[in-house]
Amino acid sequence: MPAAEALLPARPAAFLWHYVRRRPLLFGTLGLLIVAGAACSVGVQYGMKLIVDAMALGDRHSRAIWVWLALFIVLIAAESLCWRLGGWLGCHAVVATGVDVRLDMFRHLSGHSQDYFSRHMAGSLGNRVTATAGATGSILGTLVWKILPPCVDFVGAVVVLWTVDVRMALALAGFVAVMGVVLARFGRRARPLQQRFAEQAAQVGGELVDVVANIWTVQAFGARAREHRRLQAAFGLEAQAQRRSWLYLEKVRAAHDLCLWLMAGGMLAWVVQAWRAGEAMPGDVVVVSALTFRILHGSRDLALSLVDASQQFGVIADMLQAVAVPHEVADGAGAAPLAAGPGEIRIEALRFAYPGQPAVFRGLDLHIPAGQRVGIVGPSGAGKSTLLRLITRTADPDAGRILVDGQPIAQVQQASLRAAIGVVPQDVSLLHRSVMENLRYGRPQATDAEVLQAARDAHCDGFVRALAQGYATVVGERGARLSGGQRQRIGIARAMLKNAPILLLDEATSALDSRSEGEIQRALDRLMRGRTVLAVAHRLSTVAGFDRILVMAEGRIVEDGPPQQLRGAGGLYAQLWAMQAEGLETG
Repeated sequence: MPAAEALLPARPAAFLWHYVRRRPLLFGTLGLLIVAGAACSVGVQYGMKLIVDAMALGDRHSRAIWVWLALFIVLIAAESLCWRLGGWLGCHAVVATGVDVRLDMFRHLSGHSQDYFSRHMAGSLGNRVTATAGATGSILGTLVWKILPPCVDFVGAVVVLWTVDVRMALALAGFVAVMGVVLARFGRRARPLQQRFAEQAAQVGGELVDVVANIWTVQAFGARAREHRRLQAAFGLEAQAQRRSWLYLEKVRAAHDLCLWLMAGGMLAWVVQAWRAGEAMPGDVVVVSALTFRILHGSRDLALSLVDASQQFGVIADMLQAVAVPHEVADGAGAAPLAAGPGEIRIEALRFAYPGQPAVFRGLDLHIPAGQRVGIVGPSGAGKSTLLRLITRTADPDAGRILVDGQPIAQVQQASLRAAIGVVPQDVSLLHRSVMENLRYGRPQATDAEVLQAARDAHCDGFVRALAQGYATVVGERGARLSGGQRQRIGIARAMLKNAPILLLDEATSALDSRSEGEIQRALDRLMRGRTVLAVAHRLSTVAGFDRILVMAEGRIVEDGPPQQLRGAGGLYAQLWAMQAEGLETG
């Protein structure tokens, strides 16, 4: 499996570690700076103790006071320097990781099959990718700036308290250990609630995008109020999941605050009593007070950060379950590029069924010599478009195999297979970019002259130049600013520009009027010369001049031959031809 298609880690912690390992020096240096900054902060508290102890001795001319004061000032400056350098490195590390996450998620998401996308809303998938990048950056930032420093503070406090009273150090370590175990158990119990909230948020986001993307349908059917009520119910479910997660974690935080209050009060009472008994210096009281309150506030921030990190882990876990799943159609290990050839297609014992539905093909065999133009006709549901899908390998058959120029397509790289096939679908979808960019999508390295020639051949040039900005006009989402016929002409021009040896046409002229269809048909005739062509057609006139017609019914080829021969055979093709001819005469 190529590195670009490697599976993403299946667990959130492994997912994060995967990105940390990409920049070990950057994250390692960042971690050292943050540890050093937090250690300097603890050192500042200890420096204050040394100053107070020196002052308590009563020698106003002691040089030790100035020495400890100088140490105190140096530690403050070092702490600030570490934090600022850490902030600079952290900016580069976290932002770059967010870019990596989104690119990796897109690369993996774009490798899924068409069936996968039919099962998931595009808005929901997009929201998951964006939310995962945000969650990854949030967790990394939380770990570096909000979780690591309190942990260093705790270690430093134990070390400092060890110099004051070993029992205090052991008591603090024991208390924090017990509290950590309890919080970890509560965190595990909260994880399902947080993941449920992430799932609901992604679902609601997807439904909102779906409604906005289909706003014409909503307005045309007067469904604004209906969709408002539907979204209100969906938002209510999301809010309920969020409240459950939030309130559970508030209980954990309340218990945490109570425990810390008891710990802080106990430590202060302990050191004050030790001072009264002559077992502690005034500086010990100062440092224990400072460290206790620092740990109190730091631990509260730590608890809040752990809560936030736990929620973000839920977002990543939801994404991993929905997006980072193995591809249903994937390149095999060691798959080689398709060797260039004239475009021969052979299908052997093909069996295929959509999940939960009856079989479309049951042992289909077919041979299409290179350069032959083949029309595929028949009633709806016969398997015509499915056959094209299987040839382009947007789905894999359940049994049998398909060969292009003698090479099983399951054993070659998908990108190289599709580079050898030009496709014009029934519903041409354009990107929200300029006309020129959409045309050049067929062959990015094409010159402007080649693009313009393809546009003229597909009869696009006239209407494109009439647009407000000509070829620079942005076509809108999915090409919404163009008519169906205009979009289809651009789709044909893209296929012309691609200049692939195999051409698949799925109702390529269905959205055109009779005059436009005639013009495009002449352009297609030029395009099809010397190429292997498979054209699905409901208008039999569009394939009447082809070399061969396949008539399909219920997943089988029931007639196969030149169109003139089939018209005189009195079979299904002749019936379909007669029905369409009668319809034209009636019209």
